[in-house]
Amino acid sequence: MAWVQPDGSWWLNNAGVVTGDDGCVVIDTCATERRTRRFLEAVREATGDAPLRLAVNTHQHGDHSYGNSLLPASTVIIGHEAMRQGLLVDPIIDGCPPIWTPVPDWGGVTRRVPAVTFRSELTVFTGDRRVELRHPGSAAHTTGDVIAWLPEERVLFSGDLIFHGLTPLVFMGSVEGALRSLDWMAAFEPAHVVPGHGPLLDERALPDVLAAHERYYRLILDTGERGRREGLSPLEAARRCDLGEFAGWADSERLVLNLHRAYLDAAGGGELDLIQAFTDAMALNGGPLRTSV
Repeated sequence: MAWVQPDGSWWLNNAGVVTGDDGCVVIDTCATERRTRRFLEAVREATGDAPLRLAVNTHQHGDHSYGNSLLPASTVIIGHEAMRQGLLVDPIIDGCPPIWTPVPDWGGVTRRVPAVTFRSELTVFTGDRRVELRHPGSAAHTTGDVIAWLPEERVLFSGDLIFHGLTPLVFMGSVEGALRSLDWMAAFEPAHVVPGHGPLLDERALPDVLAAHERYYRLILDTGERGRREGLSPLEAARRCDLGEFAGWADSERLVLNLHRAYLDAAGGGELDLIQAFTDAMALNGGPLRTSV
């Protein structure tokens, strides 16, 4: 079962559940108490209140993980080791700054990190249904991305390695790594894909969506290279960038966040200045970023 939250913009993620003879594997939770409770109620109705044995976080961001604390205490949560570390130090769950409007109200959620972590891959079962959890091998959307792959059903939960119809975000990962992840996902040859945000995909639509991601990432790299050569800041480079075919994608202000990552990686890596990056995103947007959470 896939749980899709339109329009997939800031804090509105997709999630899902895989059901077998002895219970369920939940794929991600949601950002707020209200949204997570709605998701879990839908899971109960769809599965006949089957036990939630396992849960997987595809990465650390709160729209996919803040609702972890609303899972039963008996549910074992799994994530990449870098995802667990990232959620442990995430300050936004403790009090969201006024970057977004309205400021999100998380409700009654608390920090709950995975109890089981892995580095490259892990296979779990619910009954005889096999769910393969894989890391792409390098930073991409974040450093701790995980996809959930059902080989028998050819269903792929991509997490935020795919944003369908809205602007991808890689400021906490790697533009080059995100590019590499596209061919990696295509090699699974999925029949159905649940992206981290946006509508569901089938095998006919997937190649075009991956190709659009590739063109966008190359635009980021080209814009970043030109901006550095001309001595521009990421914000200045973003303001000069012609988004072209991507101008209609939601959350276009993510351009400058992604450029911050491209600039940093070109300089040899290091810690991203999140305050400056989001200050620039608000400047490019003309004010706080929109959300309906």
